[in-house]
Amino acid sequence: MNNRQVADLFLEQRILPPSQLDDLLQEANLNGKSLVQAMVDNEFVEKSGFYQIIADALGTDFVDLDGREFPAETLRLIPSGLARLHRALPLGASQDGITVALVDPLDLRAAEDLRFALGRDIQVVVAPTEQIEERIKEHYGSDTSSMEEILKQLGEAGELLTLRKGEDTLSDAEAEANATPIIRFVDLILFQAIQDRASDIHFEPFEHEFKIRYRVDGALYEMAPPPRHLALPVISRVKVMANLNIAERRLPQDGRIQKNMAGRMIDLRVSTLPTQFGESVVLRVLDRSTVNLDLEALGMPDYIHDYIIEVIHRPNGIFIVTGPTGSGKTTTLYSCLRKINTIDSKLLTAEEPVEYDLEGIVQVPVNESIGLTFARVLRAFLRQDPDRIMVGETRDVETAQIAIQASLTGHLVFTTLHTNDAAGAVTRLIDMGVEPFLISSTLEGVLGQRLLRSICPSCRTTYQPTRLFLDQLQLSRSDVGRKDFYFGKGCDACNKTGYKGRVGIYELLKMNDPIRELINERAPTVVLKQKAVELGMVTLRQDGLRSIFDGDTTVEEVLKYT
Repeated sequence: MNNRQVADLFLEQRILPPSQLDDLLQEANLNGKSLVQAMVDNEFVEKSGFYQIIADALGTDFVDLDGREFPAETLRLIPSGLARLHRALPLGASQDGITVALVDPLDLRAAEDLRFALGRDIQVVVAPTEQIEERIKEHYGSDTSSMEEILKQLGEAGELLTLRKGEDTLSDAEAEANATPIIRFVDLILFQAIQDRASDIHFEPFEHEFKIRYRVDGALYEMAPPPRHLALPVISRVKVMANLNIAERRLPQDGRIQKNMAGRMIDLRVSTLPTQFGESVVLRVLDRSTVNLDLEALGMPDYIHDYIIEVIHRPNGIFIVTGPTGSGKTTTLYSCLRKINTIDSKLLTAEEPVEYDLEGIVQVPVNESIGLTFARVLRAFLRQDPDRIMVGETRDVETAQIAIQASLTGHLVFTTLHTNDAAGAVTRLIDMGVEPFLISSTLEGVLGQRLLRSICPSCRTTYQPTRLFLDQLQLSRSDVGRKDFYFGKGCDACNKTGYKGRVGIYELLKMNDPIRELINERAPTVVLKQKAVELGMVTLRQDGLRSIFDGDTTVEEVLKYT
């Protein structure tokens, strides 16, 4: 339950004095408590009284689950996958429908999704959150048979779901997309992806098979493939959820799904692509709860962190973050913006699309199809009296020139570029057509970065690398000395991959007089990089060695990305 929602409800009931609200919310946030616990600790209400008040406000009953039996026929009312997905516990059934205790009784969407998936009315009652979670874990566990169970149902419904030739109408496609087994199957795929910390979900129809793959920590993993004839209804279901046109299968479409899963609001960006054997669909998962936007949490070396802090507090200039797609550039820039997001600064961002909502920052989604380009948004920004501006990506000379103009007129500009290293960003701007003297006078620093998979802490093991690996890293045995190298053996915690989570490696090109002179002389990337290394720049490869020796990542990952 959202702390703010609960607080508003208790203010309405006149149980919580408005003067105490901010203190309680602050205590809850600082100590990682729920508002329930903060209110109980401060003796505003007893625990059972808290849930009774919520039940009264919703016009339903409060149920204490202590000592209550759960017969098998009651538990079968909701399949395990759906129970875990919506955090719902069935308490019984009657002519009016199924009585359900929800972990979050204020989440009306979960009740509606359950009604839709089960085809029966749902009566929500209120019970203590921890009691519901314990019973779900006890009776449904982390059972993976729910996926097989649904696939079996889908197999039985195969006749219904296979479209006959000549009858491929819009109503058929809609009926299939809204069939209960299809709804449950797609919900379960999404739930599984969120549980596995996937960043993307791929639905790929081929001639004889239908593949579903997750991208976790930058690597793709395939799940058990469903039958080929499910491709059309499953993809139609995803399009229905994203409010896309399911009749249009010849053109690419883009949409968005917002869904409450396992108590978290998840944003999914949907992209469809017409292929030879049907539409390929990719969902980008934006899970706000797993992204830490603190600059300190990004694992930068101290000298880079300190330099960035200094740069982002300057009154004007340009700061560029560079790297390939998926290297965490946007996360780094968001963390910089959060650091300087104070009441006395006006911050504006132009993004395509806006990935995370940041409180107190004006964010504008770029839309090329209607002519709302980065350059046009940036031009409008300059009339909005900003202090700091973030441009999601500098793609063309027009955007680059306006960004430089903004920095020359007293604004600090953050942006990203797709180049292989920090020095390459300068050459890219010159190639676009920006005058070198403008770059040297406005650029404050370029941060190059990559994300490498992190060794799973549960199965981390030491080993001695072979001579071949050391040669590839340009290291000798004497360089290594007694340092340990690590790898992940593979365990249940990391799905036998040996990796869990990701770690960043960085290189920082600082602006100083020798570098500015080389920029003015249009020096090539190699010369710029050599000079920067002479002046103390640590390259991505060298920072990768730091991660290897710290036991954060493997030799293979560093060789793959640098």
